[in-house]
Amino acid sequence: MSGARERARAKLNLSLDVLKTRPDGYHDLRMVMQSAGLHDDVYVELREGGFFLAETNRHYIPSGDKNEAVKAARAFFSAAGLDRGAYIKIEKRIPVCAGLGGGSSDAAAVLRALNTLCGRPFTADALREIAAGVGSDVPFCVEGGTALVSGRGEIIEPLRPLEETRTVICMPFFSCSTPELFSRIDSRSTSCRPDTAGLVSAIGSGDVRGVARRMYNVFEDVLDRRSARAVGEIKGALLDAGALGAAMTGSGSAVFGLFEDVASAERAAAAARGLCREVFLTVTAGAEENLTIG
Repeated sequence: MSGARERARAKLNLSLDVLKTRPDGYHDLRMVMQSAGLHDDVYVELREGGFFLAETNRHYIPSGDKNEAVKAARAFFSAAGLDRGAYIKIEKRIPVCAGLGGGSSDAAAVLRALNTLCGRPFTADALREIAAGVGSDVPFCVEGGTALVSGRGEIIEPLRPLEETRTVICMPFFSCSTPELFSRIDSRSTSCRPDTAGLVSAIGSGDVRGVARRMYNVFEDVLDRRSARAVGEIKGALLDAGALGAAMTGSGSAVFGLFEDVASAERAAAAARGLCREVFLTVTAGAEENLTIG
């Protein structure tokens, strides 16, 4: 049986701001998000109604309804009014529980693949509406690229694509609890804020150095002491090796840096390896690279 293949790209938060708690219990966010070259490979086949299975190369990832990719497949068929199922195979490269949106990107890739296999019944806007019911990061991951994202993640404003920039992504030896970090954000009385307007302006003018200088994630301010020290050491190693800027992505714990050239990125990756579980040399990626590839 023929299927469709997609690349599910990691996402980076060039900025992340938590504005307020919403009546529905979620938080209003304001973020500048960016796709990266680091990706999972996702393969999807149509199956009979009621059959849903997601297989991965990571034994600890659930294969049933707790997997975001399966949730996305069920949401797609429900929206399309189709009694179909899906077999999903995912080759994972993006670390889990890292703030890199791996599960969300896999889910978005499933939506794109099913849209292709079913004759493209949905526009990109309609796919993002379906995605919003699957997870907060999934709407951005439908097309990716560079975007200002707000609400709980469902409001996407595409920005001028960031020019391809060398990127080093570091996965520490620990993960962060997203609910715990949101709780700490809610209880703090003062906070620094990202210069989101300045960041968007720098992206619009193609000023990569200006973008890197303004990268900021409010979750870094509420890490526990041990995690904050580890993130600070990784950021310091990246900056000392020549990063234009460095920040934690999402609710952590992955840290990334942007670089002007391959040599400085390679130096930074070598310097960070002793501080991290995994280090990835990659680049920023545009939205057009998130299109169906097979």
